[in-house]
Amino acid sequence: TILKERKRVIINFLIIIQGTMNRNSNRKLLYNSSLALLYQFVSTICGFILPRCILAYYGSAINGLLSSILQFLSFISFMELGVGAVVQSSLYKPLAQEDMKEASKILKSASHFFRKIAGLLLLYVIGLIIFYPQTQRDKFDFLFTAMLIGIISLSYFAEYYFGIVNQLLISADQKAYIYLIIQTITVIGNTVICYLFIRMGMSILMVKLSTSVIYIFRPLILSIYVKKKYNIDKNVQLDEEPIKQKWNGLAQHIASVVLSSTDVCVLSLFSTLENVSIYSVYALITNGVKQIVSSFTTGLMSWFGEMIAKNKLKELNDKFGFVEWLIHTIVVVMFTNTAILIVPFVSIYTMGVNDANYYTPLFACLLTLAAASHSLRIPYNMVIMAAGHFKETQTSAIIEVVLNIAISIMLVKKYGLIGVAIGTFISMFYRTCYFVGYLSKNIICRSIKIYFGHVMVDVLSVACILKGTKVFSLTELTYIGWFGMAIKVFLVSLIICIIINMLFYKRYLVICKRKIIERFSR
Repeated sequence: TILKERKRVIINFLIIIQGTMNRNSNRKLLYNSSLALLYQFVSTICGFILPRCILAYYGSAINGLLSSILQFLSFISFMELGVGAVVQSSLYKPLAQEDMKEASKILKSASHFFRKIAGLLLLYVIGLIIFYPQTQRDKFDFLFTAMLIGIISLSYFAEYYFGIVNQLLISADQKAYIYLIIQTITVIGNTVICYLFIRMGMSILMVKLSTSVIYIFRPLILSIYVKKKYNIDKNVQLDEEPIKQKWNGLAQHIASVVLSSTDVCVLSLFSTLENVSIYSVYALITNGVKQIVSSFTTGLMSWFGEMIAKNKLKELNDKFGFVEWLIHTIVVVMFTNTAILIVPFVSIYTMGVNDANYYTPLFACLLTLAAASHSLRIPYNMVIMAAGHFKETQTSAIIEVVLNIAISIMLVKKYGLIGVAIGTFISMFYRTCYFVGYLSKNIICRSIKIYFGHVMVDVLSVACILKGTKVFSLTELTYIGWFGMAIKVFLVSLIICIIINMLFYKRYLVICKRKIIERFSR
């Protein structure tokens, strides 16, 4: 009897501990999601302010030049999506087991690797400084373009190499909200200072130099936090390589960067800087919406990674089903609204800028469709990365890139912006379908019909939203008029999606309602 009583007490104690851990995990997820939404809201607003100022004060050619340089430098900024994802997935298990020795080994190996990559990319930047200005000699002085590349690259190196390892550590520990707070503050500070510098009539070189100086503070603050909160042994000995598949992660990263850079690079080489500027203005909106959608999933990768590390596959399947439905619903509402509102917004945003034609409705729709396709893959890609399946999926990344480059180059001469948008959509649609198939067969093991069921509901929802919002139009080209139209379109879209989901996914809608009530009651 005494043994049974002790056993009962121990079991109850373990249940309490598990419940506390789950609550802590959910609390971290809430913090991460909330701060991610705030950061994306702030960065989206700030992201519209500065390009508009640049267009007004420096013109479309400078804006196009900046967009072109940023794309060529994206080898630096997107590194965390490649090797960073591998490092983060490797950290889930030791952090879950509180094995700081193994975590220290992973971080030390990651630091060595990133230093090597930084050296290679430094050579790349030097090459870019030497050769890229040659392509723009007809419009800009060689020294001006070279200095602009050098100044912009400083901010990227500061952000992604001096602090990326610390950022990956706290992300894997489900504390992404820490660096999101730092990023939000620096983005606001950068916007205020750059705006003042532009209004004071300073050169674009000084404006971008101020950004580089501000962004250096990010890794410094992050380093101080990690030193105080984590017991990392920097002198730990590496008996063997603790990070598996990092070169496969790098290969996927390169493919991802080439994919994201293809459109602007093709336009830079085969079209005009004015077209690059037009593309960048529309991409500013679609990328902003993509970031807002992805902010709803901030922290989920580490959450999924913890489940996989603890072999909780049934729980993973159940949680993933809800996340999949949520992302599909958010994508439908956000991107259908974007397709309706993007051209009127750009017309207002570029009012007074007459050196390029920014009215391109067909291009806007195709670019929005491509961005929506990319956003739909987020939950599937997230679980694949959390499981560490980089080598197994790298061939699809290469095929996606080849499709985009080949189609864009073939169509850009005849169709211009529309040609590159077609190439982007086809390549992104291919890999989204690939991710769905791979996840269903190799990780979650479920029927692929579930995905196509979501797509059919998505198409029905989009058709009903377009029909239901057809009565709305922008009577005057003002931000207030556009905002009023946007509210009407959003409310109608939301009501339509709720009605359709009540018919097809009532269970998930009830779960979503319950979660919202629980959050507010807490």
